[in-house]
Amino acid sequence: MARHRVIGVSFDHMHMGDLLREVAAHSDAEIAGIYDPNRVRMQAAIEKFSIPEDRAFTEFDRCLAIAKADLAIVCSATAEHANTVEKIAPHGLHVMVEKPFAASVADARRMISAMERSGKRLAINWPLAWVPSHVTSKRLIDEGRIGKLIEVHFYDGNRGPLYHLADKVEVSPAEVEVQKPGSWWYKKGAGGGSLLDYLGYGVTLGARFMGGAAPLEVTSVIDEASGIEVDQHSITVARYERGLSKFETRWGTFTDPWTEQPQPKCGFVLVGSDGTISSYDYEDHVTIQTRKQPAHTRVPVDTLPTGRRSAVEYMLARIEDGAPITGPLDPALSLVGQRIVDSAVLSSQTKRTVPLIA
Repeated sequence: MARHRVIGVSFDHMHMGDLLREVAAHSDAEIAGIYDPNRVRMQAAIEKFSIPEDRAFTEFDRCLAIAKADLAIVCSATAEHANTVEKIAPHGLHVMVEKPFAASVADARRMISAMERSGKRLAINWPLAWVPSHVTSKRLIDEGRIGKLIEVHFYDGNRGPLYHLADKVEVSPAEVEVQKPGSWWYKKGAGGGSLLDYLGYGVTLGARFMGGAAPLEVTSVIDEASGIEVDQHSITVARYERGLSKFETRWGTFTDPWTEQPQPKCGFVLVGSDGTISSYDYEDHVTIQTRKQPAHTRVPVDTLPTGRRSAVEYMLARIEDGAPITGPLDPALSLVGQRIVDSAVLSSQTKRTVPLIA
């Protein structure tokens, strides 16, 4: 019997299929149960991972009671993250929430508080945390290769959240249009929109690149498309003590970055006092320039070590060894990102620069 029993809670986010695949592939873990109130949404996972019928639940409490898991993976709509975590916490499970962290700073603090009371671990999974180029860039920054980091430039997104399913299975443009009216991704009250979908990536990994530093103030602008209640494009400028950084999110890129990088490229450009690094999603190298060697130099990406190659592998390793959850998955660092996201939302609504929300 596998040492770790894992449940998947809610199929609102298509990444549930990807994370269940990680569980199924792990040598010491098993899918102990899956839950969603809509049985149809679980069907593809049931078939793909040969999940027995008695492990597929449409009642949340039955799933928790019968599965007897030690880790819950949460992929609910963003607006439901806090409620879901608060329901799980008293049952004594560790929890990993798929990005974004929460719908608000208040909700994020609720999640942290609930898990602290339970004595179990909370982690926030940002899939870009496992992209070798960004891990390599963090190492180069820590080694002082570009001096003190001054600016983070982030551009990221995809064609839209309905264009792909788990494992990046393609959905036709016609089917996307059919799904849009009923999808939570396009509902403001559910936490939809490109800003809430992607800004957390940029500002959370950006906070990690900057050693946890938070900005002083935030200015954000979003598009306002007729007939769509959420944004599909946002630009956020954050003023830090050390300078300005820019974070841009986009639903509607020309191509998806995991198949063919669009232009602008998705990823980060990092500017330091003594050099720069370009770190693009899924590429096999980063490009660095320094004062001593200003010509662009390609650096092959690092090979990620066992235990730090993917979200489930990392979370189970931390459950086993008790070591701190670090990097973007650390709720404390993700909270810095959430504060920036909330400030960006307020700025876009009021159309003014705002101080960083506490």
